[in-house]
Parts: sequence; structure tokens; C-alpha cells
Amino acid sequence: MPYAKLTIDLPSAIWIGELSREFPSTTFRVLSAVPSGDAGFGLLEIESEEMPAVLDGLEDRAGIDSVQLMQRTDDTAIVQFETSEPLLLLSIRESGAPLELPLTIRDGQAVVELTASRDRLSAFGQQLETFGMSYTLNRVYDASEPPDLLTDQQRRLLVTAVEMGYYDTPRESTLTEVADEADLAKSTASVTLHRAEERVIKEFVADRLDVALDESPRAVS
Repeated sequence: MPYAKLTIDLPSAIWIGELSREFPSTTFRVLSAVPSGDAGFGLLEIESEEMPAVLDGLEDRAGIDSVQLMQRTDDTAIVQFETSEPLLLLSIRESGAPLELPLTIRDGQAVVELTASRDRLSAFGQQLETFGMSYTLNRVYDASEPPDLLTDQQRRLLVTAVEMGYYDTPRESTLTEVADEADLAKSTASVTLHRAEERVIKEFVADRLDVALDESPRAVS
């Protein structure tokens, strides 16, 4: 079953697109969402250093019918909302593709993860375009056979480097010592580590920081 991760550009006409652009440093996470007819209901987690202004902006937003504050700290809040503009939810429902929550939205962009047949993924893309939403396909692969992040050599060398304290501050070993331990030439060890570091860092940025990257994940020998 194919897995896909997309970054969707939300139109400013949609309340969450407009609100997230008004507060670009704020992170919105849709924890639950249920479309019902032409309306939508859900739970929204908000992380912001401008919480009072964000909550006021949410309540005053066209397309929001009701907001109920469920939980709040200084910089985090969970609200229950009802919207008359659930365009993203409707596009998902019409495509028949199951949405994986939470859905993260920041500065007008929503990061969406879906596991569905290719026909349903294609239908999802068509529904987004129907509702005027462009998107970037960050990655797609068979979820039953996820791609290896590192080659065997990269994995072994990276583990060796960590165990020898190469990444400690200050370092407890040099690149030459790591290469000798792995029985590799220093130049080979340098290139192999660099490529392994590139893959690990890019994967972290894409998955944990929700930043769209142009390249799909692939193992590099």
C-alpha cells in the first residue's frame, strides 16, 4: 500500500490558511477532524508565543462557527472548533483516502501523510486541485517496503563513529582512528560518513521539523 507525504499550500480564503499566515511562527496541529455535510468539527492544538492574539483571531475568523477552549497553558492551547469551510477535510473525504493525524499547519502550509491505494492518492490530488489547493509531493513509496535510509556500510561506519566518540564534544577520536577501526581508507570513511550524515539530517528535517525537501529519500552507496 503506497504511503505519501505532501505539503499543501492552503489558500488565504480558507480560515486556517489565513490565520496561520497571520501568525507564521505559530504551529497548528489538527488532532481530530470529522466532516459532516458542509461543516467540519475537530480538535486543534496551538503552540504560540502570541496565544491571546491567536485565540482572538481564531474566534473572529470568517468560516469558524464556534470555538471552545478545552485546555491552555502560556504557550499551548487545545480548542474544539466547528467550521463551515472544511475544504481540506472534504477533499480527503471525497477521495476516500484515510488521513493520518495529527495534521501540522504552519505559515499557510499543511503537511499531510496518507496511506492509500494509488488511485485514491491520485483522487486526493485531484480533489485538492478542485478546491484550489496546490501541493508538493515530498515522498511516496510502498509502505510495506519502506526505503532503507542508509546502506549497510554507512550504518556500520556511523555506529562505529558514535561508539568511538567521534561526535562527542570534544571529540574522543579522530576520523583516521574511526577509519582504521572500520578497516577503511580515511578518504573512503570521510565520504561515507558525509553521505550518511546527509541522509540522517535530511530525514530528521523532513519528518521531525515538517520541512518539505525536494528529493525523495534514497540510499546512497
